[in-house]
Amino acid sequence: MVVDEHRQYLSDEPRLSAFRAAIARVVKPGDVVVDLGAGTGILGLLACRAGAARVYAIDEGGMIQLAREICRANGFADRVTFIKEVSERATLPERADVVVADQIGRFGFEAGLLECFSDARARFLKPGGRMIPVRVTLEVAPVEHSDLSGQVEFWTGRPEGFDVGPARAVAANTGYPARFRPDHLLAIPARLALLDLATATPGPFRGDVTVEVTRDGTLHGVGGWFAADLAPGVTMSNGPLAPAPINRHNVFFPIDCPVTVKQGDRVRIAMRIVPGESMVTWTVEAGGQRFVHSTFRGMLIAPEDLARTQPGFRPRLSPWGEARRTVLALCDGRRPLAEIEGEVHARHAELFESAAAAARFVAEVVTRYAV
Repeated sequence: MVVDEHRQYLSDEPRLSAFRAAIARVVKPGDVVVDLGAGTGILGLLACRAGAARVYAIDEGGMIQLAREICRANGFADRVTFIKEVSERATLPERADVVVADQIGRFGFEAGLLECFSDARARFLKPGGRMIPVRVTLEVAPVEHSDLSGQVEFWTGRPEGFDVGPARAVAANTGYPARFRPDHLLAIPARLALLDLATATPGPFRGDVTVEVTRDGTLHGVGGWFAADLAPGVTMSNGPLAPAPINRHNVFFPIDCPVTVKQGDRVRIAMRIVPGESMVTWTVEAGGQRFVHSTFRGMLIAPEDLARTQPGFRPRLSPWGEARRTVLALCDGRRPLAEIEGEVHARHAELFESAAAAARFVAEVVTRYAV
């Protein structure tokens, strides 16, 4: 499934075309380039084609090995260094002229855009260095979409005769992937927020817009998408009115009940977004009604998990926590992996039905924390 996800990225010609044009415009011969969340490494390969002397491709996932092979197959192995790590934990031997990434998500922030670029700007980029994208605009519009609204109302039904109503409050405070068409829009889209990546931080931000309804219809919620300025004269968007939208979902934010609107009515949309938590609070005012929703109320939090976050909680390790601590303590740079596996199995025999099960557990810990 991971590989197929990247097949979809590479099959998205509007996306590739936009990055191709932006990289050709921004990357100069001899530049050092950092590719954040490299995936298949395609952005780094485009940078090499544009003349980059060195590319540092950073990705924490297993795709990085496939990216290495793709890079080698295209003759750029001598110019690309692959780093398997979360970008915020990675270190580089030199500063870069250009940082490039497609960490934009569906609504312009939720794929780690602000966290990645804020950190890369501080630690990786030379003074006066360039970034792709330069800025990202979050756009919203009131939408009519009974099918998406129906996903919320599903929980008022009785599947198999059972009352599943308690789930409705969670469903009404959740953002949904969507693909909007122009005929779903009830107003001209408005700019909710502009994220200038030269200065933006991962902190919370707000947006507040009022739009005029352009046709009679039923308001079911708010549609959200992004428009990114990759380079001077090069843009990319997943919006329903974009001339060549990329193949990426939009987001639907429902309201608690449909509202009939007429042409000329005004709809107010206000949002507060906490990027690091992917938390969105949306307030919609229309037809004399006011709706307030938040993904915080849509979170599935069990009381026992919440109790563990209280300042007065006194934690102690579970048996599995003790086993993890054993692995970490044994990773002293002297013991071989086989010895660590055997020791963990011996000390925690009640947790592992076999030596192979202990080995799998050790591998999970070691691949995450060992160097």
